[in-house]
Amino acid sequence: MTSASPLLLDIDPHGLARLTINRPQVHNAFDDDLIERLIAALASVAADSSARVLLLCAVGESYSAGADLHWMRRMADYTREQNRADAARLALLMERLNTLGKPTVARVQGAAYGGGVGLIACCDIAVAVATARFALTEVRLGLIPAVISPYVISAIGERAARRYFLTAERFSATEAHRLGLIHEVVESAQLDHRITDITQQLLRAGPQALGAAKSLISAVARRPIDSAVIDDTVERITQARGSDEGREGLGAFLGKRAPAWIEGKG
Repeated sequence: MTSASPLLLDIDPHGLARLTINRPQVHNAFDDDLIERLIAALASVAADSSARVLLLCAVGESYSAGADLHWMRRMADYTREQNRADAARLALLMERLNTLGKPTVARVQGAAYGGGVGLIACCDIAVAVATARFALTEVRLGLIPAVISPYVISAIGERAARRYFLTAERFSATEAHRLGLIHEVVESAQLDHRITDITQQLLRAGPQALGAAKSLISAVARRPIDSAVIDDTVERITQARGSDEGREGLGAFLGKRAPAWIEGKG
């Protein structure tokens, strides 16, 4: 990466949007400027129908070290109102990434600390190299991992959060995989190959179906299986079956052809 921009966005002809944090000199730590750039980039991807899958990457030896030191120094002089507004923007970033209506994949090529762990937890799929290390270090600074906590706890569970939020200790990629933060751990030489495999699988699915599947998970997760949930799922599949994409997908399957959304097919 030669661009001086701290954030790079590229959408290839197949619909893969690669969003790359490009601050290797500070281990891809983020500040208020990068947060605003990330929010804007996510809005751009959400609005672009040609972008079908988001790959969240970083360059250099770290995925993200969390908050930038210079940003934290400025925070020390913030008023309560400034601190609240600042935290609200980070919270908005996490919420936008978590609820993006398109699949999101974290390509974790190095260490992730604090808010960097939050970014990973907000992605649908995460693949990390075996040498990656993780930590939620906020308490060592007299702080707490507040705005990322809903997503991290959802990923690793309350019991693990009780340990790692409080000890701030580093843990391995193997442990991150065991906890559910990371879906797969690979050797560095295999990272891009595995990411390509996953993104190609995602690009074979119906774009609207992918967004609807994400919405379905949010609607059903951690709710009792009662009549309201059952009725909701019936309505969702009814809508999917009657949609243009659903009709095209079923027709392609029965006709033994590729559906129209696959590049160069249909």
